[in-house]
Amino acid sequence: MMKLYDEVIKDVLSVLETYPARKPDLAGKGRWRDAGRDSLILRSDMAYELGGGNRPAIGSMLLTMEETLAPEDEILLYGNDLGQIHTDTAYARIAVVRVKPDSMGEGNALYEAIRRIEYTKYHLFPEGFMMRISAASEREMVRVGRGALQKGLGFGQIGKMFLESYHKNPDVEAVRLIFITDPEFRYRELEAQVKRAEQITKAIDHILKNLAMDCNVCSLRQICDEVEGMKELHFGTKERRT
Repeated sequence: MMKLYDEVIKDVLSVLETYPARKPDLAGKGRWRDAGRDSLILRSDMAYELGGGNRPAIGSMLLTMEETLAPEDEILLYGNDLGQIHTDTAYARIAVVRVKPDSMGEGNALYEAIRRIEYTKYHLFPEGFMMRISAASEREMVRVGRGALQKGLGFGQIGKMFLESYHKNPDVEAVRLIFITDPEFRYRELEAQVKRAEQITKAIDHILKNLAMDCNVCSLRQICDEVEGMKELHFGTKERRT
């Protein structure tokens, strides 16, 4: 069932393979502090914003059961690390999350399981790294504090915190966590894939709520036609309700 996002993941990885990647340095660095729910960085205390203004600001989670798409936990960086950035810049964070086979359930349980893993980002508050997430506009911006940079904050520490949070869910087996700050990256192509993934998730919810089950009038018909496993989910749900 979780082939739903596999083609999107492959397209994202295809874009990434044309850029050099590196793994952030984690040597000798302990766990970064979680500042708690009330973490706030004022403009007067920030060094810069990732994805601020009209710059690309992308955040997405893509689920799979295919081991080749996320063989193990890893943190990849395309562009400069936090300590090398000195002004506002474009930003993207993509998490390819591999879950255990047949662990996501069916029906409403499937949709709720997807959203539960996705909402990991709402329960993470790294000190000096204030995520500003807009579900309505599908943007994820970050305000980075000057004090945190002086203490050595980098994507390695942020990535480790994300990995730990994802693994609190027993269904998660591995996470390929990707950060992008390269100003020359093709963000628009990435945005298109992220929007497609969100359409898939919305289509799952749409199907499970039994809305517009007539494919001829459904606004999400194209997604159902294109995505492997979507029609199976669609008609399987319909059969269970008849």
